[in-house]
Amino acid sequence: MELLQLQYFRTVARLEHMTKAAQEIRIAQPALSKTIARLEEDLGVQLFERKGRNIQLNSFGKVFLKKVEIALSALEEGRKEVKDLARIEGGRVFISTTTHKCFSDLIGTFLSEHPEIKLQISQASNNEKVKQLRNGDIDFCITFPPLEVEGIAGKSFLTEEILLAVPTTHRFADRKRIDLSQLFDDAFISIKEGNPFREMTDDFCKKAGFTPKIVCEVDELSAISHFIRTGIGVAFLPETLIENKKLPIRLLQIDKPVCQRTYQIAWLENRYLSIAAQKFRDFVYHYFNDLQKQSNHPSL
Repeated sequence: MELLQLQYFRTVARLEHMTKAAQEIRIAQPALSKTIARLEEDLGVQLFERKGRNIQLNSFGKVFLKKVEIALSALEEGRKEVKDLARIEGGRVFISTTTHKCFSDLIGTFLSEHPEIKLQISQASNNEKVKQLRNGDIDFCITFPPLEVEGIAGKSFLTEEILLAVPTTHRFADRKRIDLSQLFDDAFISIKEGNPFREMTDDFCKKAGFTPKIVCEVDELSAISHFIRTGIGVAFLPETLIENKKLPIRLLQIDKPVCQRTYQIAWLENRYLSIAAQKFRDFVYHYFNDLQKQSNHPSL
């Protein structure tokens, strides 16, 4: 049994099509078919059910694939660990996150302190992030709310207040604090359904005893303040998104219910993390821990 046989088998199992697999691997289709046939001969069983050009894993193939995934993942982790020990490369860290100002500041600071490390960043939904972690496509994901998924470890590093933004003409514009239940009859500007922030703020309203009346939906939180100025409604905004404190809107703290969101950096348990990845994880935690200390002691 050879390593290439296992790699080819995994590709064929994923695509369920011999020709497409051959094209992806960049070998001739007859050569790939022979490789899979030799693997089945070594094992003494067929791994696929053939249906014309399409093939599907049978019960033997499904069992074997699980072990192949473990073996190939272990070999890849071993390769990374050896490179780390030999210091062959500075390191590359793969991250999946959301677009957010505080993260771009963090990333810029990290790269300036660790120019030998390269970051590759993508954007994905929470479900996609879990899949990426399990497939080994990324080292970390930054997410909210914190993931509670078997096999995935995580560390919370930032909890921020969610504020209520109102137009300057709003009846509560001169207030500093509010109970959310007092807004039960107001029109709300919100991010579109399916976004974790929308799910969270809808839940805030539910805890306050009402369903928000959405009059405007946007794709990005950064667009909300522009609509608030028109006076068509109120909106939830995270405190770290407020770059300009002099915006022509009013920001109110919410006393009831507690309106906060917590960010987490998550990774796959029992997977080797390179030295570069470990540096990034530690940096994230200490970066926001230091920021919180500064906010608690502004004179320092």
